[in-house]
Amino acid sequence: MPTDLILFHAPSVYDFRKKTILYGPVSDLIPPSYVFEMYPIGLTSIAEYLERAGYQVRIVNIAVRMLRDKRFDVEQFIKRLEAPIFGIDLHWMVHSHGSIEIAKIIKKWHPEAKLIFGGFSSSYFYKELLEYPEIDYVLRGDSTEEPFRQLMDCIIGHRGELREIPNLAWKDNHGTIQENPLTHVPNDLSNIMLDHYGNVVRSVIKYRDLISYTPVKDWTRYPITAVLTCRGCTENCVICGGSAAAFRKCYNRSQPVYRSPEMVARDVRQISRFSNGPIFILGDLRQPGEGYASQVFSLLQKNRVKNQFIFELFYPASKDFLRQMSLACPDFCLEISPESHDPEIRSAIGRPYSIQDLEQTLGDALDVGCRRLDVFFMIGLPRQTPQSAIETTDYCGYVLERFRGDKRLAMFTSPLAPFLDPGSLGFEQPERYGYHVLFRRLEDHRQALVSPSWKYSLNYETDWMTRQQIVDTSYEAILRLNQLRAKYGTVPERLTRISEQRLRAAWEMAHRLDDLLARNNYQEIDHLKPEVDKINAFPVAEKIQLEVPPPFIKLKPFRALWHLLTGR
Repeated sequence: MPTDLILFHAPSVYDFRKKTILYGPVSDLIPPSYVFEMYPIGLTSIAEYLERAGYQVRIVNIAVRMLRDKRFDVEQFIKRLEAPIFGIDLHWMVHSHGSIEIAKIIKKWHPEAKLIFGGFSSSYFYKELLEYPEIDYVLRGDSTEEPFRQLMDCIIGHRGELREIPNLAWKDNHGTIQENPLTHVPNDLSNIMLDHYGNVVRSVIKYRDLISYTPVKDWTRYPITAVLTCRGCTENCVICGGSAAAFRKCYNRSQPVYRSPEMVARDVRQISRFSNGPIFILGDLRQPGEGYASQVFSLLQKNRVKNQFIFELFYPASKDFLRQMSLACPDFCLEISPESHDPEIRSAIGRPYSIQDLEQTLGDALDVGCRRLDVFFMIGLPRQTPQSAIETTDYCGYVLERFRGDKRLAMFTSPLAPFLDPGSLGFEQPERYGYHVLFRRLEDHRQALVSPSWKYSLNYETDWMTRQQIVDTSYEAILRLNQLRAKYGTVPERLTRISEQRLRAAWEMAHRLDDLLARNNYQEIDHLKPEVDKINAFPVAEKIQLEVPPPFIKLKPFRALWHLLTGR
């Protein structure tokens, strides 16, 4: 089928199938695998917006295709595609290697086509991106749907001038980088994501290609789907590239903009038509005020669907708020990330609430019927020593004991990896927060990702922890937490045994790789690839614990098709 634009999502490392890389516990607490195959929701938003403007847009998740089929030939697949324009997301920095390698392949086989980059990291590194000869344009900002349409009009329809398109950085005919003002920062989202999930279903049928639209490798087994509530953030967490300060500095957004409660509820209805899987409501619904949250809950209660809901809190909540959540979405799941048990550390990173308020929220959530309550901690924070990180794990044991080993309570810890986010306060003002940023250029991040061990991809150390201490402390803390899971039976015993085996094997392998790198013995590192791949492929207890058991029938393709045909 003729296509005007093909949007690609790349793996974190393009040739992960060939390179020896110990990824470590960097993706254990999110749905994607270690190659971070989940594409940003902005791809579906852009595709739907451009389709409404009359363009034919296809999404191709190259990362999922590579994961699902070891024989999948990326170059031959790209060679066979036909389109005048290609786009690649570089939203999260972890894709900085794979995205540019895919760009090189696209230009190799389609030298006359135009290539566009977009996403948060593209916005931050737009000048460096345009230094790569393969990349023609970068669209900056958090809302590029309309600038993208104008760029499509200019390239395909020969309407308008490049210099008139807001947020665009580009190379002129002489190769000189031009930069248009970043002025398209909409304060109204009512004209985007009108039917983006419906558009995905239509595109799967149109291109006869479910795999390319699959957000993560195992999505058909566990079809978790997200609903976006806003662009921007009210919080200023020091380690986050999506903080209020980062949005002001990098994306010219002075305050968040919110989708209406009606649009949020409409997304939920759309998802329920093709999936029985969990629905993750992204962002704390209290950001624009509790009145907004109450409206969302009211609509969800009125238009009840059978899907499981997952909500997140940025700070402790009142029992009345949690009760509203329970009435709207019985058996809801909840996530909160205090990051540390230590009040001094929480205050330093932008979470200044008390431990008493946190524990009150945990108890209240369990009391009102929360089905599962996830609490996340992190290693690699300002003022955090190795001892403090271990004490956080001990605190998890205290919480489990206080709540009598309630199996609905799930505690997690992980390293801040692979990167401290460019644009975050910690990255931009490292001396103030005790960070030592080890590399700043895009190319340095790219090369770090292909290091044999995840320690060398870390782009920071702190005044309190070296990279080696972050690695060793992470393994020790996660092992202790795994022992707590075994003690309180929050996951099956067989799984905790497998998890301990995996963690100890990975920790030992990390030290073996350190020794080989110190001796520049890259040949022996290459020989270790089968063993390293086996470690990377071990079942991850944390991922399994985070899954909400879905119904037996997970997807509803026939109902989705009926809805598309009838509009009902």
